[in-house]
Formats: sequence, structure tokens, C-alpha cells
Amino acid sequence: MEMYLTALGDLLRQSGFAVLFSSMGTGNVIMLLVSFILLYLAIGKGFEPLLLVPIAFGCLLVNLPLSGIIEGFNPETNTIGFLRALYYGAEFEIYPILIFLGIGAMTDFGPLIANPITFLLGAAAQFGVFVAFISANFIGALTGGLVSFNIREAASIAIIGGADGPTSIYLTVMLGQKQILGAIAVAAYSYMSLVPLIQPPIIKLMTTKKDRAIVMGQLRPVSKREKILFPIICTVVSGLILPACVPLVGTLMFGNLLKECGMTDRLSDTAQNAMMNIVTICLGLSVGSTMAAEAFLNAKTLIIICLGLVAFIFSTVGGCAFGQLMKVLSGGKINPMIGSAGVSAVPMAARVVQRVVQQEYPGHFLLMHAMGPNVAGVIGTAVAAGVMLTLLSH
Repeated sequence: MEMYLTALGDLLRQSGFAVLFSSMGTGNVIMLLVSFILLYLAIGKGFEPLLLVPIAFGCLLVNLPLSGIIEGFNPETNTIGFLRALYYGAEFEIYPILIFLGIGAMTDFGPLIANPITFLLGAAAQFGVFVAFISANFIGALTGGLVSFNIREAASIAIIGGADGPTSIYLTVMLGQKQILGAIAVAAYSYMSLVPLIQPPIIKLMTTKKDRAIVMGQLRPVSKREKILFPIICTVVSGLILPACVPLVGTLMFGNLLKECGMTDRLSDTAQNAMMNIVTICLGLSVGSTMAAEAFLNAKTLIIICLGLVAFIFSTVGGCAFGQLMKVLSGGKINPMIGSAGVSAVPMAARVVQRVVQQEYPGHFLLMHAMGPNVAGVIGTAVAAGVMLTLLSH
């Protein structure tokens, strides 16, 4: 009996409970609670569940003590932790690029082609990126040097303003700032999922009731030839002007070409469904694996999340403000609300515009008009990331 009791005692001492109930396990307990909150938001509230559930569960797995699930390669046993192996896809920028391919295959660029001036709204909605970039560079001065960000960390934080999770992850990894990847990814995907809560008050603040009543005419039909030529021309032009954006813009346009050319339906279907689902699971778990307590629980994380919110708010403000300018220049033919859809949360930001306008004017339809700046925002965020890579990668 004594032998069994000794064995039981040894088992308990080597279990995760022993760590959780010790002073060393406080951070793990906090992060487990964070994972439960994220799961509640995803499952209970429906906030971006396809991404938030894998991220939350990855966070849960990595904060279970002694599991070895995130351990690096062990030459003695010739083994590697499951999440560490999965993380290589994020570490070498594979998952974010494949996500862009899937987004391209699911996106209709017709509204943007029909009204190309909305490209400018997608560009204007990157305003928050630069506001957050400047703010992050001044954090050291504001905190007396207690917390500070180098210029590459500031760039990684700023791109959250584009409301584009894959681009945020891609830029952070490419700039070598993996130590803040978890905070960046959680902030980016959280604000993407909270678009329906964050944007409506800003839209109403930046527009009047008369503005929101503007009816926009029906978009012109877009030919099949235009839809085929657009991704090819966009890839060549953007790639020659800014080579650093080719991995993101190029795969986005390749996915769209698969959709529009009419000869690769099977490939398009795979990119939109099977591949997109697999990569989303892998990316979500990989991001969650960066949320280990020792790396996540610090002042930098809190500030990153706050700066991400600042970036997202100012991106929405920038889009609406430029929408007001376009309203004036067009003689009142453009509803400035569609500028808020210039962030790249596709198609959620466009749906928010439609929801807001229908609350006041049930007969108005702005969804397709808002999709123009919305898909332009995807390209705009990728270009902004390319600019930062070009300027900061040397």
C-alpha cells in the first residue's frame, strides 16, 4: 500500500495541477481564463468563431503545464512538440500567404472595377496605420522608458489598423518581431470580430443624417474580360512599383484569377473551402501557441492591444473623412459612409455600412458600393505592409 501511495504522490507532483497551484502557475491560470473568455466570445457571441476558436484553443493548450506541446526539437528523443511543428507554417509566412490566396478566391472585385475611385477610400482607411505607428514610437517617452517599442515593433503594431489578421502576422514575422506575435494577432483578430460594435458609433459621428440618406446609383455591369484582366494587371503594376508586396498581393490576385477565369473551378473551390479551412485551423492554433503566459503577460501586450484599437478607430475615421471629401467633389453623389468599409475586414465592414443605413432608411442598399472600398482595403493594407517591409527590412 505504501508503494502505491508513494507512486500516487509522485504522479501528483509531476502533474500540471502541481504547477497550476504553485506560485509559478499564476500566469498559466490567467491565460487559461483568457482562453475561456475568447471561446465564450467566439461560441457564445459569434465573434469571428472560425478564427477565434482555434486561437483560443491554442492558447488553452500552450498554457497547460508540462505538456511539452510547444517544445522545440529534442535531438535525444528525435521529437518535437505538436504546436511547435505547426508553428513553422506561421514562422516562415506560409499560412498568411495561403489565407490571402483563399480570400482572393472568395472575393468579387466587380464593385471595385465598376467604381475604381473607391481605391482611394481603401487607401484613406490606412490612416490609422500611420497614427498608430507614430504613437508607438512615442510610447517610450510617455512611459519614461518603462515600456518602449523599436521601430519594427511599431510597424507591426500599426498594421493592426488595417483590420487584417493575416497581414499583421505576416509583417510581424517578416520584421523579426515574433516576441509580440501573440499580442499582435489577438488584437488584430479581436478588432476584426468587433467591427459590428466599433464602427457604427464612429460612422454616425463622422456623418450626418443627411449624409446617410444619400442614394447611390446602380453600379455598371463588369465584363468577364475585365474581371480576368484585373488580377493580372494589379499584380504586375503593384509588383513592379513595390516588390515587397508581391507575396500578399500576388497570391490574393492569383486566388481571384482562379475564381474568375472560368477554367479552374476545381482549384477555386479548393482554395475557397478545403484549403482555406485547413490553413485557418493551422494558423489559429499557431497564433494561440504564442500566447504562453511568460511571453504574453506583460505591459507591452496591454499597450499593443490599446494601440491596435487606436489604429482601428483612426482607420475608420480616415475612411469616413475621405468619404466626405468625395461626397463634396462628386456633387453629393457618393455616400461618405462607404469610406468606413475601407478597412480590410471583408465582407464584414461592408455589411456594417448596409446595416447602419438600413436602420434609418430601410429601402437603401449600399452593400455593393461599400464592397468597392472594402476589397480596396485588402489591397491597401498589403501595400502598406509592403512599404514598411521595404523601408525597415534593411
